[in-house]
Amino acid sequence: MRHQRADWKLGRDTAHRRSLLRNLVTSLIVEERVKTTVQKAKFMKPFAERMITLGKRGGAPEQILHARRQAAAFLKTPAAVQKLFDTVGPRFGNRDGGYTRITRLGHRKGDGADLAMIELVGSDIKKREPKDKKKEKKAEPQAAG
Repeated sequence: MRHQRADWKLGRDTAHRRSLLRNLVTSLIVEERVKTTVQKAKFMKPFAERMITLGKRGGAPEQILHARRQAAAFLKTPAAVQKLFDTVGPRFGNRDGGYTRITRLGHRKGDGADLAMIELVGSDIKKREPKDKKKEKKAEPQAAG
């Protein structure tokens, strides 16, 4: 029985699950917003927040170097490590946790999975506006010919 077990298996073996987690956290840091399932978003949230805490770490140069090496061991790309320590970490310098937000998006059409968007709090990414071509055509005045 699984009483009081707080682990997420996600239907994958250990290596696949760890790789998925590292890819999701890397994508979140680089893109600042990731659309995935609710279960995966809840699974990756503590790891993403731990990476941001590493990015905030200051002090002696040895401590900064150690934090950078810890982040580089987890994240997949050097660009993600660079962004973590240059922009994301300093942005949350005076915030004590709660760096990410999970927003539910509804159900996926194909299999009905619950979708969610996990994003960094305070990200400056503009939301896409829906294109209404019919309304744009009706709003344009017709030129008399």
